[in-house]
Amino acid sequence: MPTEPKPRPERITGLRHLFAAASYSIAGGHRLWQETAFRHELLGLPVVWLLFWAAAAPLWAYGVFVILWLILIAVEALNTAIEAIVDHVSPDWSVAARDAKDLGSLAVMALLLANGVFVGYVLLRSLGA
Repeated sequence: MPTEPKPRPERITGLRHLFAAASYSIAGGHRLWQETAFRHELLGLPVVWLLFWAAAAPLWAYGVFVILWLILIAVEALNTAIEAIVDHVSPDWSVAARDAKDLGSLAVMALLLANGVFVGYVLLRSLGA
């Protein structure tokens, strides 16, 4: 027997909305923590900071890297969202589902490469190569 659709939750506005939005973001962080790729990317931040420190990288490099890294985390979250939606609406294998997941993965890989190129540039420049 099909279940009845759940009623739409009431709209939250004003100051309560800020707290609700923060709780949604925290819940998203908890969900993202379940992804091995995210945990690996999380390790990248202190590793690169140590490399930059060892190479005496300029302060601006830390700032640019944090921005690139935050973009990477955002894209990883979007990729995870795409995968969750695709798995929900297309539980069976399909070309469209595969393409959606592959394109999300490509977006993450592009940001990983951008981060890697930047880190390589900073390290080579800081070490005088």
